[in-house]
Amino acid sequence: MMIMAAGGESRSSRRLCLYDEVVPFLAMISMECLNVGLQTLFKAATLHGMSHHVFLVYSYAVASLLLLPSPFFSTRSITLPPLSTGVLSKMGLAAVIGSSSQMVGYAGINLSSPTLASAIGNLMPASAFILTVLFGMEKVSLRMKGSQAKIIGTVVSILGAFVVTLYKGPPIILKHSISFLLPTLLGSQNLSWIIGGILLMAEYTLIPLFNIVQTQILKEYPAELTVVFFYNLFSCIIAAIVGVIFEPELSAWQLRGIGLTSAICLGLFGSCINLSVHAWTLRLKGPLYVAMFKPLSIVIAVAMGTVFLGDTLHLGSLVGSAIISVGFYAVIWGKAKEQQIVVEDAAIHRADGPHSEPSSTEQVPLLQKFRKPDDHFTR
Repeated sequence: MMIMAAGGESRSSRRLCLYDEVVPFLAMISMECLNVGLQTLFKAATLHGMSHHVFLVYSYAVASLLLLPSPFFSTRSITLPPLSTGVLSKMGLAAVIGSSSQMVGYAGINLSSPTLASAIGNLMPASAFILTVLFGMEKVSLRMKGSQAKIIGTVVSILGAFVVTLYKGPPIILKHSISFLLPTLLGSQNLSWIIGGILLMAEYTLIPLFNIVQTQILKEYPAELTVVFFYNLFSCIIAAIVGVIFEPELSAWQLRGIGLTSAICLGLFGSCINLSVHAWTLRLKGPLYVAMFKPLSIVIAVAMGTVFLGDTLHLGSLVGSAIISVGFYAVIWGKAKEQQIVVEDAAIHRADGPHSEPSSTEQVPLLQKFRKPDDHFTR
């Protein structure tokens, strides 16, 4: 009996390890590949004349329809607090921020390339650090190695973003003659490249702000699919209003061919599956874990852009990406260092007794210990 119990406990621990470690790891790698693939598909569609405003409206609409049953299933499977006006208001705020980031982001990709978008995407930890300091959510101590690393990493990341935006340099990987989506991709003009880079910087400044709001919503209303549904619904309304202003002609709203395919794919795999998986991983493993996979997208973007779009890799993109990646990992290392201090302080306080005062370091919002799934519900 003891052997059977030990065997059952061993199988249970293996399942727990699979759920906590292997599944999130594979999910994040898959999502990075998916993100770059959707960006590449979008670039191909815009080169065929599709408007990014129209693209976003249809993709949000597809995601909203797919997630429509989620509020009903969520209330049946778990006990949730009332969907109050305050929570809905925060969802609306998240939709304004998130849809704005996607609008400027896809406009930036339209003017540049998915490779540039993936490179500048590594600005997110630095942008999150700046925002939390500006909002008073995070304190900086110049005597702590973690804070020093985050400051240096932020400066290096911003410098790398300027390099990859303002300096194209000579081509390293030339256009391939084989292209599955397009016969050729005309080289972007330098001005368009720079404007695209600036728009992408704006996108990856808004995304950390969206993540902060989304994290607060999930604390109050821990149902990822329902939150993502309302996000897509509100974003669809916002994008439709903006789209009608910028694209008043009915002919622009007629999707066919690769435009229709890309809108459906973004709605299904991007706005629906990708957002849901990221929300689940964020709650399960925390923001540090999610951010660590971002540099992988640069390699994927280069490969997909070269093969499917006949894109060209320039020296500036390579050098700038390397600089941004160094800054990215410096910020991540600084966050991990501070998180380690939080854990050590918590252990000391537990050893001292239940009435000991918590350390000020524990107030860092982006470094809070993530909740396990059973804190709110079990799947």
